[in-house]
Amino acid sequence: MGYSFFPDFLNSAGFSTDKKSYAEYLRKSAVPKEELDVFLNKNSWAQFDPEVGYIMGNYMPHDGMDNSSTISTVSAAGYRTSSVYADKACRINTYGNSFTQCHQVSDAETWQEYLAGHLGEPIKNFGMGGFGVYQAYRRLIRREAEDKDSKYVILYMWGDDYVRSVFRCRYVTYYTKWNDYGGYMFHGNFWSNIEMDPDSGILVEKKSRISKKEDVYNMSDPDFMFENLKDDLMVQLHLLANNLVNSDVDVKGLNRLAEILNVAGVDFNSEESMMQTANDLKNKYSFAATKYILGKTKEFCKKHNKKLLLIHFDPYGVLRPMIRGEARYDQEIIDYIEENDFKFFDMNQVHVEDFKKFNIPIDEYMQRYFIGHYNPSGNHFFAYALKDTLVDWLDPKPITYQQGDEKLIRFKGYL
Repeated sequence: MGYSFFPDFLNSAGFSTDKKSYAEYLRKSAVPKEELDVFLNKNSWAQFDPEVGYIMGNYMPHDGMDNSSTISTVSAAGYRTSSVYADKACRINTYGNSFTQCHQVSDAETWQEYLAGHLGEPIKNFGMGGFGVYQAYRRLIRREAEDKDSKYVILYMWGDDYVRSVFRCRYVTYYTKWNDYGGYMFHGNFWSNIEMDPDSGILVEKKSRISKKEDVYNMSDPDFMFENLKDDLMVQLHLLANNLVNSDVDVKGLNRLAEILNVAGVDFNSEESMMQTANDLKNKYSFAATKYILGKTKEFCKKHNKKLLLIHFDPYGVLRPMIRGEARYDQEIIDYIEENDFKFFDMNQVHVEDFKKFNIPIDEYMQRYFIGHYNPSGNHFFAYALKDTLVDWLDPKPITYQQGDEKLIRFKGYL
Protein backbone atom coordinates (compact mmCIF):
# COMPACT_ATOMS: atom_id res chain seq x y z
CA MET A 1 0.00 0.00 0.00
CA GLY A 2 2.83 2.40 -0.86
CA TYR A 3 2.27 5.90 -2.15
CA SER A 4 4.31 8.63 -3.73
CA PHE A 5 2.81 11.82 -2.35
CA PHE A 6 3.20 12.79 1.27
CA PRO A 7 1.34 15.27 3.50
CA ASP A 8 4.02 17.92 3.76
CA PHE A 9 4.83 18.55 0.13
CA LEU A 10 1.60 17.89 -1.73
CA ASN A 11 1.08 21.58 -2.39
CA SER A 12 4.31 21.76 -4.37
CA ALA A 13 4.08 18.36 -6.02
CA GLY A 14 3.48 19.54 -9.60
CA PHE A 15 -0.21 18.92 -10.16
CA SER A 16 -1.46 18.05 -13.62
CA THR A 17 -5.19 17.66 -14.14
CA ASP A 18 -7.98 18.64 -16.49
CA LYS A 19 -9.17 22.02 -15.37
CA LYS A 20 -12.69 22.35 -14.02
CA SER A 21 -14.82 25.32 -13.16
CA TYR A 22 -14.25 26.58 -9.62
CA ALA A 23 -17.71 25.43 -8.51
CA GLU A 24 -17.27 21.99 -10.09
CA TYR A 25 -13.82 21.57 -8.51
CA LEU A 26 -15.20 22.32 -5.03
CA ARG A 27 -18.22 20.06 -5.45
CA LYS A 28 -16.08 17.18 -6.67
CA SER A 29 -14.01 17.43 -3.49
CA ALA A 30 -16.83 15.77 -1.53
CA VAL A 31 -15.41 12.77 0.33
CA PRO A 32 -16.94 9.31 -0.14
CA LYS A 33 -18.92 8.43 2.97
CA GLU A 34 -17.26 5.03 3.28
CA GLU A 35 -13.84 6.72 3.58
CA LEU A 36 -15.14 8.96 6.34
CA ASP A 37 -16.49 5.85 8.08
CA VAL A 38 -12.93 4.50 8.27
CA PHE A 39 -11.43 7.82 9.42
CA LEU A 40 -14.03 8.24 12.16
CA ASN A 41 -14.45 4.68 13.36
CA LYS A 42 -11.31 2.62 12.73
CA ASN A 43 -7.61 2.72 13.51
CA SER A 44 -6.08 4.95 10.85
CA TRP A 45 -3.18 7.33 10.35
CA ALA A 46 -5.18 10.28 11.73
CA GLN A 47 -8.03 10.68 14.19
CA PHE A 48 -10.60 13.47 14.48
CA ASP A 49 -9.92 16.51 16.63
CA PRO A 50 -12.59 19.21 17.06
CA GLU A 51 -10.13 22.12 17.03
CA VAL A 52 -7.26 21.29 14.70
CA GLY A 53 -9.19 18.84 12.54
CA TYR A 54 -7.16 15.75 13.29
CA ILE A 55 -4.20 14.47 15.25
CA MET A 56 -2.12 11.31 14.97
CA GLY A 57 -3.88 7.96 15.10
CA ASN A 58 -2.61 4.38 15.19
CA TYR A 59 -1.58 2.84 11.89
CA MET A 60 1.23 1.24 9.87
CA PRO A 61 1.58 3.17 6.60
CA HIS A 62 3.49 1.38 3.85
CA ASP A 63 5.78 4.37 3.34
CA GLY A 64 9.14 3.57 4.90
CA MET A 65 12.65 2.91 3.68
CA ASP A 66 13.38 -0.23 1.65
CA ASN A 67 9.67 -0.82 0.98
CA SER A 68 8.91 -1.20 4.69
CA SER A 69 5.88 -0.18 6.69
CA THR A 70 6.28 2.23 9.59
CA ILE A 71 4.81 1.92 13.07
CA SER A 72 2.96 5.16 13.79
CA THR A 73 1.12 5.28 17.11
CA VAL A 74 -0.20 7.82 19.57
CA SER A 75 -0.37 8.03 23.37
CA ALA A 76 -3.57 8.65 25.27
CA ALA A 77 -2.38 12.25 25.81
CA GLY A 78 -2.14 12.83 22.06
CA TYR A 79 1.62 12.89 21.48
CA ARG A 80 3.47 10.33 19.36
CA THR A 81 4.34 7.24 21.35
CA SER A 82 7.74 7.59 23.01
CA SER A 83 9.75 5.13 25.07
CA VAL A 84 13.09 6.80 25.79
CA TYR A 85 13.03 8.02 29.41
CA ALA A 86 9.25 8.27 29.07
CA ASP A 87 8.81 7.82 32.83
CA LYS A 88 10.61 11.12 33.52
CA ALA A 89 8.96 14.52 33.68
CA CYS A 90 9.18 16.15 30.26
CA ARG A 91 10.34 19.75 29.96
CA ILE A 92 10.55 19.89 26.12
CA ASN A 93 7.48 19.73 23.88
CA THR A 94 7.64 19.92 20.09
CA TYR A 95 4.90 21.12 17.72
CA GLY A 96 4.56 21.39 13.98
CA ASN A 97 4.07 19.41 10.81
CA SER A 98 5.11 16.00 9.46
CA PHE A 99 8.82 16.83 9.79
CA THR A 100 8.05 17.32 13.48
CA GLN A 101 5.91 14.19 13.60
CA CYS A 102 8.62 12.38 11.59
CA HIS A 103 6.38 10.85 8.96
CA GLN A 104 7.77 7.81 7.12
CA VAL A 105 9.72 6.42 10.07
CA SER A 106 8.63 4.32 13.04
CA ASP A 107 8.01 5.64 16.55
CA ALA A 108 11.55 4.88 17.79
CA GLU A 109 13.23 6.53 14.77
CA THR A 110 12.15 10.13 15.32
CA TRP A 111 14.63 12.91 15.96
CA GLN A 112 12.95 13.47 19.33
CA GLU A 113 13.71 9.90 20.42
CA TYR A 114 17.31 10.12 19.17
CA LEU A 115 17.82 13.32 21.16
CA ALA A 116 16.09 11.92 24.24
CA GLY A 117 18.51 9.01 24.25
CA HIS A 118 21.48 11.34 24.03
CA LEU A 119 20.31 13.96 26.52
CA GLY A 120 18.91 11.52 29.07
CA GLU A 121 15.43 13.02 29.19
CA PRO A 122 12.18 12.71 27.22
CA ILE A 123 11.07 15.01 24.40
CA LYS A 124 7.39 14.87 23.47
CA ASN A 125 6.26 14.95 19.87
CA PHE A 126 2.98 16.74 19.15
CA GLY A 127 3.71 17.15 15.43
CA MET A 128 1.21 16.08 12.79
CA GLY A 129 1.48 15.75 9.04
CA GLY A 130 -0.26 18.44 7.05
CA PHE A 131 -0.47 21.01 9.85
CA GLY A 132 0.10 24.67 9.11
CA VAL A 133 1.76 27.09 11.52
CA TYR A 134 -1.64 28.12 12.88
CA GLN A 135 -2.84 24.58 13.59
CA ALA A 136 0.47 23.80 15.34
CA TYR A 137 0.05 27.03 17.34
CA ARG A 138 -3.47 26.07 18.42
CA ARG A 139 -2.24 22.69 19.56
CA LEU A 140 0.66 24.35 21.37
CA ILE A 141 -1.42 26.77 23.38
CA ARG A 142 -3.96 24.09 24.28
CA ARG A 143 -1.27 21.78 25.65
CA GLU A 144 1.05 24.35 27.19
CA ALA A 145 -1.71 26.08 29.10
CA GLU A 146 -2.11 22.93 31.22
CA ASP A 147 1.35 21.32 31.07
CA LYS A 148 3.18 22.30 34.25
CA ASP A 149 6.34 20.30 33.51
CA SER A 150 7.28 21.74 30.14
CA LYS A 151 9.35 24.91 30.10
CA TYR A 152 10.77 24.64 26.60
CA VAL A 153 8.58 24.82 23.51
CA ILE A 154 9.72 24.08 19.96
CA LEU A 155 7.63 25.22 16.98
CA TYR A 156 8.82 23.69 13.71
CA MET A 157 7.87 25.21 10.34
CA TRP A 158 8.07 23.54 6.96
CA GLY A 159 7.85 25.09 3.48
CA ASP A 160 4.19 25.79 2.81
CA ASP A 161 3.01 25.66 6.42
CA TYR A 162 2.53 29.40 5.98
CA VAL A 163 -0.19 28.77 3.41
CA ARG A 164 -1.90 25.92 5.24
CA SER A 165 -2.60 28.15 8.24
CA VAL A 166 -5.16 30.01 6.16
CA PHE A 167 -7.10 27.19 4.46
CA ARG A 168 -10.43 26.33 6.05
CA CYS A 169 -10.03 22.78 4.75
CA ARG A 170 -6.76 21.63 3.22
CA TYR A 171 -8.22 18.44 1.76
CA VAL A 172 -9.80 20.41 -1.08
CA THR A 173 -6.37 21.52 -2.32
CA TYR A 174 -4.96 18.03 -2.96
CA TYR A 175 -7.83 15.57 -3.31
CA THR A 176 -7.20 15.06 -7.05
CA LYS A 177 -3.78 13.52 -6.33
CA TRP A 178 -3.90 12.12 -2.82
CA ASN A 179 -4.85 8.47 -2.25
CA ASP A 180 -6.74 8.07 1.03
CA TYR A 181 -6.41 4.28 0.84
CA GLY A 182 -10.05 3.81 1.61
CA GLY A 183 -9.96 6.37 4.42
CA TYR A 184 -6.98 4.95 6.31
CA MET A 185 -4.81 7.92 5.24
CA PHE A 186 -7.59 10.54 5.23
CA HIS A 187 -6.78 13.92 6.81
CA GLY A 188 -6.98 17.60 5.91
CA ASN A 189 -10.60 17.99 7.01
CA PHE A 190 -11.99 21.31 8.26
CA TRP A 191 -10.01 22.88 11.08
CA SER A 192 -9.49 26.15 12.93
CA ASN A 193 -7.72 28.66 10.72
CA ILE A 194 -6.75 32.28 10.33
CA GLU A 195 -7.98 34.46 7.47
CA MET A 196 -8.34 38.04 6.35
CA ASP A 197 -11.60 39.85 7.03
CA PRO A 198 -12.07 41.81 3.78
CA ASP A 199 -14.34 44.37 5.46
CA SER A 200 -12.08 45.32 8.38
CA GLY A 201 -8.80 44.48 6.65
CA ILE A 202 -7.50 42.58 9.69
CA LEU A 203 -6.58 38.95 10.29
CA VAL A 204 -9.08 37.00 12.36
CA GLU A 205 -8.90 33.60 14.00
CA LYS A 206 -11.72 31.26 12.98
CA LYS A 207 -13.14 28.17 14.65
CA SER A 208 -13.50 25.04 12.55
CA ARG A 209 -16.69 24.81 10.53
CA ILE A 210 -16.90 21.19 11.69
CA SER A 211 -16.34 20.84 15.41
CA LYS A 212 -18.37 17.67 16.06
CA LYS A 213 -17.23 14.23 15.00
CA GLU A 214 -20.59 13.27 13.51
CA ASP A 215 -20.63 16.44 11.41
CA VAL A 216 -17.54 15.35 9.48
CA TYR A 217 -20.01 13.43 7.31
CA ASN A 218 -21.07 16.82 5.93
CA MET A 219 -17.91 16.61 3.84
CA SER A 220 -19.60 13.93 1.72
CA ASP A 221 -22.13 16.55 0.53
CA PRO A 222 -20.96 18.44 -2.62
CA ASP A 223 -23.18 21.42 -1.76
CA PHE A 224 -21.68 21.67 1.73
CA MET A 225 -18.19 21.72 0.29
CA PHE A 226 -19.10 24.42 -2.20
CA GLU A 227 -20.98 26.66 0.21
CA ASN A 228 -18.28 26.55 2.86
CA LEU A 229 -15.31 27.06 0.53
CA LYS A 230 -16.57 29.25 -2.30
CA ASP A 231 -15.25 32.42 -0.64
CA ASP A 232 -12.07 30.94 0.86
CA LEU A 233 -9.52 33.34 -0.64
CA MET A 234 -6.54 31.08 0.02
CA VAL A 235 -8.21 28.14 -1.71
CA GLN A 236 -8.89 30.41 -4.68
CA LEU A 237 -5.29 31.58 -4.79
CA HIS A 238 -3.90 28.06 -4.50
CA LEU A 239 -6.06 26.74 -7.33
CA LEU A 240 -5.33 29.69 -9.59
CA ALA A 241 -1.58 29.62 -8.87
CA ASN A 242 -1.46 25.92 -9.80
CA ASN A 243 -3.73 26.40 -12.83
CA LEU A 244 -6.20 23.84 -11.48
CA VAL A 245 -9.42 25.65 -12.33
CA ASN A 246 -10.74 27.74 -15.16
CA SER A 247 -10.46 31.47 -14.65
CA ASP A 248 -14.10 31.73 -13.54
CA VAL A 249 -13.22 32.61 -9.94
CA ASP A 250 -14.85 35.82 -8.77
CA VAL A 251 -11.71 37.86 -8.09
CA LYS A 252 -13.34 40.79 -6.28
CA GLY A 253 -12.27 39.35 -2.94
CA LEU A 254 -8.74 38.74 -4.23
CA ASN A 255 -8.45 42.30 -5.49
CA ARG A 256 -9.59 43.54 -2.08
CA LEU A 257 -7.00 41.28 -0.42
CA ALA A 258 -4.29 42.73 -2.66
CA GLU A 259 -5.39 46.21 -1.66
CA ILE A 260 -5.19 45.35 2.06
CA LEU A 261 -1.74 43.77 1.68
CA ASN A 262 -0.43 46.53 -0.60
CA VAL A 263 0.37 44.10 -3.41
CA ALA A 264 0.86 45.99 -6.68
CA GLY A 265 0.61 44.75 -10.27
CA VAL A 266 -2.38 42.47 -9.69
CA ASP A 267 -3.51 41.00 -13.03
CA PHE A 268 -5.97 38.11 -13.39
CA ASN A 269 -6.67 38.73 -17.08
CA SER A 270 -4.45 36.11 -18.74
CA GLU A 271 -3.47 32.59 -17.68
CA GLU A 272 0.20 33.47 -17.26
CA SER A 273 -0.38 36.67 -15.33
CA MET A 274 -3.15 35.00 -13.32
CA MET A 275 -0.82 32.24 -12.10
CA GLN A 276 1.98 34.67 -11.21
CA THR A 277 -0.37 37.11 -9.51
CA ALA A 278 -2.08 34.34 -7.53
CA ASN A 279 1.27 32.92 -6.40
CA ASP A 280 2.63 36.31 -5.32
CA LEU A 281 -0.57 37.19 -3.47
CA LYS A 282 -0.73 33.72 -1.88
CA ASN A 283 2.77 34.18 -0.47
CA LYS A 284 2.10 37.70 0.78
CA TYR A 285 -1.14 36.59 2.44
CA SER A 286 0.52 33.59 4.09
CA PHE A 287 3.48 35.65 5.29
CA ALA A 288 1.16 38.18 6.93
CA ALA A 289 -0.70 35.36 8.68
CA THR A 290 2.55 33.73 9.81
CA LYS A 291 3.89 36.93 11.35
CA TYR A 292 0.65 37.30 13.27
CA ILE A 293 0.83 33.69 14.51
CA LEU A 294 4.47 33.91 15.55
CA GLY A 295 3.75 37.12 17.43
CA LYS A 296 0.87 35.44 19.28
CA THR A 297 3.05 32.39 20.06
CA LYS A 298 5.79 34.57 21.52
CA GLU A 299 3.24 36.49 23.59
CA PHE A 300 1.67 33.26 24.91
CA CYS A 301 5.03 31.73 25.86
CA LYS A 302 6.09 34.86 27.71
CA LYS A 303 2.82 34.96 29.64
CA HIS A 304 3.16 31.30 30.67
CA ASN A 305 6.90 31.44 31.44
CA LYS A 306 7.85 29.18 28.56
CA LYS A 307 10.93 29.50 26.38
CA LEU A 308 10.34 29.30 22.63
CA LEU A 309 12.56 27.98 19.85
CA LEU A 310 11.55 28.26 16.19
CA ILE A 311 12.87 25.75 13.66
CA HIS A 312 12.57 25.99 9.89
CA PHE A 313 13.32 23.43 7.23
CA ASP A 314 12.09 23.07 3.66
CA PRO A 315 14.21 20.63 1.64
CA TYR A 316 12.34 21.35 -1.58
CA GLY A 317 11.20 24.96 -1.80
CA VAL A 318 14.06 26.54 0.19
CA LEU A 319 17.08 24.21 0.49
CA ARG A 320 17.52 23.47 -3.20
CA PRO A 321 17.46 27.16 -4.23
CA MET A 322 19.87 28.00 -1.41
CA ILE A 323 22.30 25.32 -2.63
CA ARG A 324 22.09 26.89 -6.10
CA GLY A 325 22.97 30.26 -4.57
CA GLU A 326 19.48 31.68 -5.08
CA ALA A 327 17.44 33.73 -2.65
CA ARG A 328 14.88 31.89 -0.53
CA TYR A 329 11.29 32.76 -1.39
CA ASP A 330 10.33 33.24 2.26
CA GLN A 331 13.10 35.68 3.20
CA GLU A 332 10.42 38.03 4.51
CA ILE A 333 9.63 35.54 7.29
CA ILE A 334 13.29 35.02 8.17
CA ASP A 335 13.75 38.80 8.37
CA TYR A 336 10.74 39.02 10.71
CA ILE A 337 12.14 36.27 12.95
CA GLU A 338 15.53 37.95 13.19
CA GLU A 339 14.16 41.48 13.67
CA ASN A 340 11.95 40.32 16.55
CA ASP A 341 14.67 38.38 18.43
CA PHE A 342 13.16 34.91 18.24
CA LYS A 343 15.48 32.07 19.14
CA PHE A 344 15.82 30.36 15.77
CA PHE A 345 17.40 27.27 14.25
CA ASP A 346 17.64 27.09 10.45
CA MET A 347 18.17 23.51 9.26
CA ASN A 348 18.30 24.74 5.67
CA GLN A 349 21.62 26.42 6.37
CA VAL A 350 22.96 23.28 8.07
CA HIS A 351 22.30 21.25 4.94
CA VAL A 352 23.80 23.92 2.69
CA GLU A 353 27.06 23.66 4.65
CA ASP A 354 26.90 19.87 4.78
CA PHE A 355 26.37 19.64 1.00
CA LYS A 356 29.62 21.53 0.45
CA LYS A 357 31.52 18.60 1.98
CA PHE A 358 30.45 16.32 -0.88
CA ASN A 359 31.28 16.25 -4.55
CA ILE A 360 28.02 14.72 -5.72
CA PRO A 361 24.84 15.95 -7.44
CA ILE A 362 22.10 17.37 -5.23
CA ASP A 363 19.75 14.44 -5.98
CA GLU A 364 22.36 11.95 -4.84
CA TYR A 365 22.95 14.00 -1.71
CA MET A 366 19.22 14.06 -0.94
CA GLN A 367 19.01 10.28 -1.20
CA ARG A 368 21.31 10.00 1.81
CA TYR A 369 18.73 11.57 4.11
CA PHE A 370 15.31 11.58 2.44
CA ILE A 371 12.57 9.26 1.24
CA GLY A 372 10.24 12.21 0.78
CA HIS A 373 10.53 13.10 4.46
CA TYR A 374 13.66 12.28 6.43
CA ASN A 375 14.59 8.63 6.56
CA PRO A 376 15.96 7.37 9.93
CA SER A 377 19.45 8.60 8.98
CA GLY A 378 18.02 12.02 8.18
CA ASN A 379 16.29 12.26 11.55
CA HIS A 380 19.54 11.22 13.24
CA PHE A 381 21.45 13.89 11.30
CA PHE A 382 18.85 16.51 12.24
CA ALA A 383 18.91 15.49 15.92
CA TYR A 384 22.66 15.93 16.23
CA ALA A 385 22.63 19.13 14.19
CA LEU A 386 20.13 20.56 16.70
CA LYS A 387 21.86 19.10 19.78
CA ASP A 388 24.21 21.99 20.61
CA THR A 389 21.40 24.52 20.33
CA LEU A 390 19.32 22.54 22.82
CA VAL A 391 22.18 21.95 25.26
CA ASP A 392 23.01 25.67 25.31
CA TRP A 393 19.31 26.53 25.71
CA LEU A 394 18.37 24.20 28.56
CA ASP A 395 18.85 25.23 32.18
CA PRO A 396 19.82 23.15 34.03
CA LYS A 397 21.81 21.28 31.42
CA PRO A 398 20.73 17.76 30.52
CA ILE A 399 22.13 15.17 32.91
CA THR A 400 24.62 13.99 30.28
CA TYR A 401 26.10 17.50 30.08
CA GLN A 402 26.30 18.32 33.78
CA GLN A 403 29.87 18.43 35.02
CA GLY A 404 31.58 17.88 38.38
CA ASP A 405 28.63 16.65 40.41
CA GLU A 406 29.39 13.32 42.08
CA LYS A 407 25.72 12.53 42.65
CA LEU A 408 25.30 11.90 38.93
CA ILE A 409 27.67 8.95 39.14
CA ARG A 410 25.28 7.37 41.61
CA PHE A 411 22.22 8.52 39.59
CA LYS A 412 20.77 9.97 42.78
CA GLY A 413 17.35 11.40 42.06
CA TYR A 414 17.40 9.93 38.58
CA LEU A 415 16.93 6.16 38.75
